[in-house]
Amino acid sequence: MEKNLQDGVRLRPVDLARRHGLSTQAIRNYEAAGVLPDAGRTDSGYRTYTPLHVKALDAFLALVAGHGHQTATAVLRAVNRGATEDALRLIDESHAQLLDDRRTLQAVEAALRDLGPVPQERGDTFVGPLARRLGLRPATLRKWERAGVVQPRRDPQTGYRVYSAADVRDARLAHQLRRGGYLLEQIAPLIAQVRSAGGVAPLESMLQDWRARLSARSRAMLTGAAALDAYLTCRPAPRGDT
Repeated sequence: MEKNLQDGVRLRPVDLARRHGLSTQAIRNYEAAGVLPDAGRTDSGYRTYTPLHVKALDAFLALVAGHGHQTATAVLRAVNRGATEDALRLIDESHAQLLDDRRTLQAVEAALRDLGPVPQERGDTFVGPLARRLGLRPATLRKWERAGVVQPRRDPQTGYRVYSAADVRDARLAHQLRRGGYLLEQIAPLIAQVRSAGGVAPLESMLQDWRARLSARSRAMLTGAAALDAYLTCRPAPRGDT
């Protein structure tokens, strides 16, 4: 039978803070945010914590590394109010996002493998159709143009932007990189190098970094899962259970 970690040992806020390298104010903030179960109180009104609070904070900090602060907070809040299914759903959604990010990286790599010279006289399109194809707003493509990511020419008769097949390729590549979390100021010089070099060598280091970050996040999720499971195991059973 699991020992009730709410019984016996009593910890001060400073004890919990020192154990995790935090300030006592951070401990109070986490309790106020619902990340920690409510603290007990002494007769004098001072907060007291238990080893169960240690497990909760262990789980939260581990989850932050893999899922981010917002998701980790939402997960611990759900657990602490007894909504374990909600917490598990949030974890599942975060894993699904990681899988989607991996697929985005694969799509970028596939797009780069297919990168090559394209006939300038074929594949012309305008800002509206291209925006719809990529699932973007026309204003986004115009912003990318100002950043130097795409370089459409202007129709001499109408003044409309005309995107060649090469521009479409660059826009597709930029779209994938933006989904991967890269900023326009990072993307623009890389695409410029790809244009001038006619190859993908300038992106190799970025792709390696992207893969490494996804792997680190995946490992952190495993660590977070273990810490969350330990906390769930130690929590008292809901009332009415036998």
